Order: sequence, then C-alpha cells, then structure tokens
Amino acid sequence: MCAHAVRVSLKSVSGVDTVDVSLEKGLAVVKMKPGNTATLKQLNEAITKNGFTMKDSTATVAGTVIATDGKAALRVSGSNDVLQLVPQSAATPNVASMVGKTVVVEGTIPEGMKGKTPDSIRYQSMMEEKSQ
Repeated sequence: MCAHAVRVSLKSVSGVDTVDVSLEKGLAVVKMKPGNTATLKQLNEAITKNGFTMKDSTATVAGTVIATDGKAALRVSGSNDVLQLVPQSAATPNVASMVGKTVVVEGTIPEGMKGKTPDSIRYQSMMEEKSQ
C-alpha cells in the first residue's frame, strides 16, 4: 500500500480539508473543515479499506456534553457520534458541571476494537464554546 492511496481515501471523506500521510511514522494527519459533518466511522473506513488500522488519535472535537447512563459523553457537532468522556488523569477537571453545554474537547481517541468504530475520548482539556 502507498501513502497516496491512504491520502486519496481520506480526502474523499466529505469535510476533510488536508491530509498528510507518513508511512514511515505510521501517521496520518487529517485537518477537518470547520462545520464538517464527517463521522469517525467514515474516517475509520477510509483508513481500513487500505489495509491500515486507525490507532490512538490525537483530536480536537466540538460537541455538546450529555449524560448517558449516569456517565458524561460528548455528542459530536454535525453528526450522531457520541464519545464517552474519559478523564486523561485524576487532575483532569470533572465534566458533570458541563452537561448541556457546547464545548471543545482536546484529547486522545483510543484505537477501536477490531471492526469497531472508536467510542470514547480520553480528554486532557475541555473549554466551553462562548456563543457569539
């Protein structure tokens, strides 16, 4: 497989702005367009159809904090994706006070189990989006 095939596959996902692939590093850097509606499933499929696996991914994700089964989750803006919010460390702020608020989360989306789309984000920071 070549980097070009992975790049073309990822660029075909609606909402992808730029893609930089390094097979030597095993890394694809994908920048999304503002307001995109791409899903993790679409990105995962674009990678796996070329014989690669979506590994742990550093991500900045916008969405709304919701509570599901007593746990905090992030409903990703522009999609139906829901990511469980898992604190990166004990020092990471609790999100209970953020339920119902629109936020930008920075963290790591862990590698999904074989054949599964990732469903959580280990967040390092979370900032409330201020309405304009």
